[in-house]
Amino acid sequence: MKIGVIGASGYAGGELLRLLAGHPEFEVCTVTAHSNAGETITSVHPQLVSYTGKKFSAFAASDFDCCELIFLALPHGESARVIASLNPKAKIVDLGADYRLEDGAKWAKYYGGDHAGTWTYGAPELPGARELIAKSSKVANPGCYATAIALGVAPAAQIADVSDVVVVAASGTTGAGRSAKINLIASEVMGNLTSYKFGGVHQHTPEIEEAIIRSTGEETKVSFTPILAPMPRGILATITMKLKSGVDLKQVRSAYESAYASEEFVHLLPEGQMPKTASVLGSNFVTMQVAIDEHTNRLVVSVAIDNLVKGAAGQAIQNANIICGLQENLGLTNQGIGA
Repeated sequence: MKIGVIGASGYAGGELLRLLAGHPEFEVCTVTAHSNAGETITSVHPQLVSYTGKKFSAFAASDFDCCELIFLALPHGESARVIASLNPKAKIVDLGADYRLEDGAKWAKYYGGDHAGTWTYGAPELPGARELIAKSSKVANPGCYATAIALGVAPAAQIADVSDVVVVAASGTTGAGRSAKINLIASEVMGNLTSYKFGGVHQHTPEIEEAIIRSTGEETKVSFTPILAPMPRGILATITMKLKSGVDLKQVRSAYESAYASEEFVHLLPEGQMPKTASVLGSNFVTMQVAIDEHTNRLVVSVAIDNLVKGAAGQAIQNANIICGLQENLGLTNQGIGA
């Protein structure tokens, strides 16, 4: 199947190309990068040796007419500008935020500008999502934070109060994109932890809330504090919710085990073992652990993902496999690199 990638010079775009190089059914035929048009792919992503000699092109809609499947890895707010010019018959997975939200007012508040619309939300492991994705030709790939947090909350609907969710999540610097920023240079990041978009203003907040509402059927408010960690990639999210009366750890573990028992890419770790970002590095895998804080009677959930794979490119390929009727795990792995 011939595919195209629009916006492949960033970290998520590069990771998408890396994973697609090993996909047995997808043939990458067109790759664009606006600011890097004319440059070789390996001059931007030197690790992608299978693309040696190939160049990024400037965007031209006609170059994608031969593509049955198109990935968009553009900055937020840019996808909607190119969608209208693409082949309407093509299947599309958008890694940007443009089509994730259902509430246009929240788009205006957190992103600004006009809301482009809503596509099927591509989080396959959330309740009922896989069936909707399979019926769709246009999928909005979830954000990295939303992926980790929604997966961590979804099984708790029957055992905890999901109306009030508190999250502190640390992310590597690739989550902020590839554009040069003073706060992301090595001398600012190394040996340092800092919160950012502090006080409920992070743009993923409404997406996280909508994903929880969609998967649990319960209204929710999320207090979300992101932390920039001195590592290139990975997310470690700590999620807490008030437990319902009489719920013990055995019931908590049973809820999470049953929710993800058949899922290849989501795993509740054995008691005493904690999620580590290094363990999921380079993989589409999600690891989590649960505990009860008896002092406050709160459920505590720890979740680790690779923000560039399960939080971006890997989940995009997972969604593409589903909408194309392919085996869901093609081109993906649940084996992390480790320390």
